[in-house]
Amino acid sequence: MSKRIIHKEGFKIISFITISLVLINLIGFLFITQSYLSYIILLISILFLAFVLRFFRVPNRLVIQDETTVYSPADGKVVVVEEVFEGEYLKTKCIQISVFMSVWNVHINWSPVNGLVSYYKYHPGQYLVARHPKSSELNERNSLVIKTTNNVEILVRQIAGFVARRIVSYAKPEKHFSQSSEIGFIKFGSRVDVFLPINTEILVKPGDKVTGTISKLALLK
Repeated sequence: MSKRIIHKEGFKIISFITISLVLINLIGFLFITQSYLSYIILLISILFLAFVLRFFRVPNRLVIQDETTVYSPADGKVVVVEEVFEGEYLKTKCIQISVFMSVWNVHINWSPVNGLVSYYKYHPGQYLVARHPKSSELNERNSLVIKTTNNVEILVRQIAGFVARRIVSYAKPEKHFSQSSEIGFIKFGSRVDVFLPINTEILVKPGDKVTGTISKLALLK
């Protein structure tokens, strides 16, 4: 269970926004003659700061670990469950599960399984809407492969979207991730793809809402 309230990835931007809003409101109260306008600016500033704080919140989650279960790496909505050919690393047919995160979701990304990073690569790219079918191949993204203790390799892909322009990854080759430990953060909305072996038992369908570290996506054979 996390003791943090605000994620470390939000410290700089929250500090910048807070200072900027304080200065804007000081100028407003000093130079705007219509006092009601100053209070409107203050109200908008408070609501905007509350939104930013909410975006970078760290949820308190009971972490569940199970070597045979693939847990959701993100909060959001399942938008893709389909058989695809994964051509970047696995070079085989896989089951792709994609979770879309809106600006209202927690944007921490967690490891869906327990294992070592066997591959990691950053890809520059476009900023298509994250729901776009080609965003997994064309958008800016991070790809990492986690090899489980049972030698099953699972590819996890963090994808930037139309609004999201900053992907943070904590992965590097040979790094160990415990199941449900943080693997990164995507700022202001995007999606995470998980590529699983073709014989995996899938437990979700498009339209399902999932919770990171808690919702079960699949069972490994």
